[in-house]
Amino acid sequence: MKTENRLIHDLDTSREGMDDNAPLKILRPWKGVWRPIWSRREELGGFSFLISIFFVGMFSIGAPYFISNNIAAHYLETVWDPEIALDRSLPVINWLIIPYVALYLFYPVTLALAPRDDRGRMELALGVQGLFMATMFCVLFFLLLPAEIDLRDQLDTHWEANPPNWLEEALFTFIHVSDNPWNAWPSLHIVHSTLLARLITHWVQRDHHESRFAKPFLVLLWVEWALLCVSILATKQHYLFDLVTGLVVAFVFWRMFTKVIDMVEERGPDKLASESGWSN
Repeated sequence: MKTENRLIHDLDTSREGMDDNAPLKILRPWKGVWRPIWSRREELGGFSFLISIFFVGMFSIGAPYFISNNIAAHYLETVWDPEIALDRSLPVINWLIIPYVALYLFYPVTLALAPRDDRGRMELALGVQGLFMATMFCVLFFLLLPAEIDLRDQLDTHWEANPPNWLEEALFTFIHVSDNPWNAWPSLHIVHSTLLARLITHWVQRDHHESRFAKPFLVLLWVEWALLCVSILATKQHYLFDLVTGLVVAFVFWRMFTKVIDMVEERGPDKLASESGWSN
């Protein structure tokens, strides 16, 4: 009974007017982070807000990944190895390193396509919160159940007969230098790309559905996403289990984030900002 009452309390709103269908408290707007940013959102023609979002995202999303990645590489050992025979049977495909690295384009594209009104800004800020929570959820597995991705030896064997071109080699080198073969599952490549692609799609379909470029752009976006899913296996950066668990995590967090989007839509950005302590 106490557990049930606690869950009801967590789902209940901390401010007047928020209903029982609101997202979990931890996914609601953060006051301390966003209040000073929200008050300056119109500065520099709105670019001040985007610049702030970039730095908040870099420290809240990028930092946890790279910190946990280096902790695992230097201090941890594999607790559970998700490798199966199929992981080594899948071929290396050199050119798929390009869609793999293209994940890093999802972030600036999200910033570029975010609506420039207050509703879009609030959705973008809350999207960063959602990515942060998804990242920290995955980091728990990276540190508590670490797994080394022991597949890179297959690249050397493959490259003896099929060497990469200069671009492929440069991208593989960049990844191998910057990213230790840990942080296996759930794959954040999959989690982040799925959540960002869903958010971008939401904005394009809602705000640009009449544009003749909307459909081709979304086709390109989701083809890239599909290639990215294959690429984490074909570049020997991840196991199949990492892909599957990444998709599951992305699905769960997107379902949670749709409640946030609905909350912004129903309450309106001005009222929600006031209730969240972002504005006076």
